[in-house]
Amino acid sequence: MSGVKVSIESRNKEDHPLVASLLAILLVVLCLWASVWQFNRGTARHELNSRIASHISQGPTSLEKTALNIDDAEWRKISIEGTFDSSHQILLRNRYSEGKYGFDLLTLFSAKSGQSFWVDRGWIAPGADATSTPRLPITPKTQVSILGRVRLDHSLPRGSFFAIPTNNKDNLISRWNAQAQYVNGTEKYYVDLLDSSDPQLKPGSPVELPELTDGPHMAYALQWLFFAGMVVYGRILLRRSR
Repeated sequence: MSGVKVSIESRNKEDHPLVASLLAILLVVLCLWASVWQFNRGTARHELNSRIASHISQGPTSLEKTALNIDDAEWRKISIEGTFDSSHQILLRNRYSEGKYGFDLLTLFSAKSGQSFWVDRGWIAPGADATSTPRLPITPKTQVSILGRVRLDHSLPRGSFFAIPTNNKDNLISRWNAQAQYVNGTEKYYVDLLDSSDPQLKPGSPVELPELTDGPHMAYALQWLFFAGMVVYGRILLRRSR
């Protein structure tokens, strides 16, 4: 019996280091995966910021040229002629300007070339209370020329971020309805208004550009590599102590 007991204890002593080593390998693999994931996110973020900075710095282009490849034209400035439709407007909730809560006003715009899309006219102050409609800026009915910045519709907030439409106080409008069903034939992009031939349309608080920083992803990638090294170092110390 004593021989069997010694054999079992000896086998347990051999199994414990093996389990610890396997666990260490698993942790190292997870740390390396997390490091690569953060590195890829950082690289993608840097490429996106570079593309945004490049497009912002370019001069205005025409809507006809932009429409040929709209997915690659985001953040480009475009000059457009057409008319606004004040009967189709949407208020976007949870928008802030200089720390003040308010709305962004979206108005449907019909270009001379035939496209219809939403134009974000910038931030407006809220009403007297949560149930009051904000005071909306004047929308001219005549043809105007506007300077805007192309944005893809996935940049808009989703779901309940859409406030009630200004011509219907009974229903909320979803992102899908606003972009596809609320007005049939709207394009898959919208435009941030920057300037206009009509001074009344010039936004008092235009949509702000995003902060072009690469974020902490590269630092996190190095951090995960450090964690992997700590696991290896800890396993070596544990083995020596045994």
